[in-house]
Amino acid sequence: MKTIFKAAALVLAPMTAMALTSVPAAAQSKTGIAVVDLQRAVATSAAYSAARTQIQTTYKAQIDSFTARKNAIDADLKAKGTALEVAMKAAGGKPTPAIQTQYEAYQKAGQEGQAELQRMGQPIALANAYVEEQISAKLSDALKSAMNKAKVDLILSPDATVSYQPTVDITDSVVTELNTLVPSVGITPPAGWQPGRQGQAAAPAAAPANPSQQPTSR
Repeated sequence: MKTIFKAAALVLAPMTAMALTSVPAAAQSKTGIAVVDLQRAVATSAAYSAARTQIQTTYKAQIDSFTARKNAIDADLKAKGTALEVAMKAAGGKPTPAIQTQYEAYQKAGQEGQAELQRMGQPIALANAYVEEQISAKLSDALKSAMNKAKVDLILSPDATVSYQPTVDITDSVVTELNTLVPSVGITPPAGWQPGRQGQAAAPAAAPANPSQQPTSR
């Protein structure tokens, strides 16, 4: 979701520039400034919530397998890491050929585990990305509509502010507009679909740490 919002955040740049260049200085005031969390707007939209429920049902078997395998890999890496620490202490903190071999085995297990989880989580990650992209496609329109109704001239992201009163946050208004523009979305990407490159062969998507979790700001 982070990649999608790098693109979605570009919506703010032209609007900000337009507001600063076209609105007379005398007309600019704190009542014309608002804050919007784009990621939260998408993640709390009705279409997203419904799609997440569908994904958790449709892909339940894959999610359960992913979670079980991740737990097993984590436990194995933890055991290998503990054994490596014990060996290092026994050697007085001095590297030895045996410890080097043990360390390389630990690294290899971690890399192989990550690659395996990425493959297992690909269908779920693609479904999530497809849902997010469908909603994000209407994000610009929803933002413009919310700005017009709130008579806002300038939009800032929460990260671009030091402090602000809750009353200037119009994220919920954007969510309302999104719910109207995108009441529902599909969860099954078309053949060959991948984020941002529709119609081309799908490339492996990064698997989330836990496919059943909702995305968080990063």
